[in-house]
Amino acid sequence: MKKNKVSLETNFWAGFVAGNPFKAIDAFFAFARLDYYKQNLTEMVIYSYKTKVYKEDNPSDVFVFYTAIFSFLKVCYCLQEKSKKWKVKKSLCSETVFSLTYLTKEEYDNPFIVFQKAFEEKTLKEFEFFLCLIVELSLSPYAEDPETDLTTPYIHLIKMLDAVELMRERGVEKIKKKYQIPVTE
Repeated sequence: MKKNKVSLETNFWAGFVAGNPFKAIDAFFAFARLDYYKQNLTEMVIYSYKTKVYKEDNPSDVFVFYTAIFSFLKVCYCLQEKSKKWKVKKSLCSETVFSLTYLTKEEYDNPFIVFQKAFEEKTLKEFEFFLCLIVELSLSPYAEDPETDLTTPYIHLIKMLDAVELMRERGVEKIKKKYQIPVTE
């Protein structure tokens, strides 16, 4: 049975179609740095509760940000499925640990856990709804109290950004299968 591939939709913001999640990650961080994504995501959630319009001088930036983050979510969705085939290399002394404060010790040791937890709690569609909602609310001049929980998907997304950054710093490697020879008596 053939698996359906998830389109990562990188063509709009990256300028090319990346079919491999690891190449999409490289494009994602070539497009902007980790702090840019975290800051914009945080500001959009904050502006969701304000009467001021986010990026009022150039709201098209919000659309481009949305497309990049939605592609990133699709990459993370693919990575949770690849966690059985890939592992993150051991910790290096040069890692920027201070910027990855959202991760637990367990998640820091195995960043694939972050994706598994996120997609156990929220579906890809629910994350897409979250992104659409914060885009809509942050661009609206009316203050609304969203009936939907914005905190949980926000925290998961920040953790996924940290996990992917950690994976980029350490690198990933394919897990070698160990074959056991059956013992016959």
